[in-house]
Amino acid sequence: MPLPRARGPLGTALLRVLTGAADDASGLHAAVADLVAAPPPSWVDDDDVQLALLCLYELHYRGLEGVDDAWEWDVDLLTVRATLERLVEEELRARVPVPDCTDRSRTGVAARLFRLTEEDDSPSLARYVARRATQEQVREVLVHKSVYQLKEADPHTWAVPRLGGRAKAALVEIQADEYGGGDPERMHHALFASSMRGLGLDDTYGRYVDHVPASTLASVNAMSLFGLHRRLRGAIVGHLAAFEMTSSLPNRLYGNGLRRLGHDDEATTWYFDEHVAADAVHEQIAARDLAGNLAEEEPAVVDDVLWGAAACLALEGWAAAGTIERWEAGESSLRRPL
Repeated sequence: MPLPRARGPLGTALLRVLTGAADDASGLHAAVADLVAAPPPSWVDDDDVQLALLCLYELHYRGLEGVDDAWEWDVDLLTVRATLERLVEEELRARVPVPDCTDRSRTGVAARLFRLTEEDDSPSLARYVARRATQEQVREVLVHKSVYQLKEADPHTWAVPRLGGRAKAALVEIQADEYGGGDPERMHHALFASSMRGLGLDDTYGRYVDHVPASTLASVNAMSLFGLHRRLRGAIVGHLAAFEMTSSLPNRLYGNGLRRLGHDDEATTWYFDEHVAADAVHEQIAARDLAGNLAEEEPAVVDDVLWGAAACLALEGWAAAGTIERWEAGESSLRRPL
């Protein structure tokens, strides 16, 4: 990923360490201590914190341009990441309660997840795109989505070695589709890249990180947080379930919005059209075979399954609300113009 620009003292100190501009991590630890002593209004919504976390997580994915891969397991960086993760997780748990669920059987948990997604009343970015969005606003949507979609499936794949039995088999079934069933041209992130090119955008991995706000980064970072910690395997399963269960209809609307604006070529709409059918199947597998079976096999993680799903809906809803609010004020939803 291209090295992003810092958004505050924490990011500045981190990038100095990663690029070798600092002799040691003392400045980075000092920046974290200053943040803890004078915390921002929200850890989840803070640009400096979320960018720093994205960079720290990216060391476990495809790395940062010009940064030595040896930093991935550096103790100082892991210590900083653990501190930031704790603060973000504490806030998320305070803002997003665990949904109630009296029937904790396989079918009961699946039914609760379906009800949770059906009752979600967050603003619909997809519906806005289908009916009202301008050409430039649709381009902005793809820019926001690119931060995750160009690595689509990878954060959830961290859960594969952490599960067993039927839940593991269900997760692998979903992920195999996400990775194109072995065909690199059908990998979902490759299809999304094609949509970006169709709208005249750069499909370079991580190209638009500097353009998106903290709310977009927070949604992606939450997936990494859940996926990289074995103790949160229930949360990443719940997150994936909610993600798949709220994907089919929105992707139909996104595709319709593109066609409304004249983008009716298959290369541009394929990603969205593919997800209409694929995620209609995935939502059943994710709710019943993945989350339901995990609840049955590991009853102790049921609360985290439900919380992970609720956190997914909340984070996506906050990001959508912020985007629509900016648009309705006649402004761009991006930090920097395209």
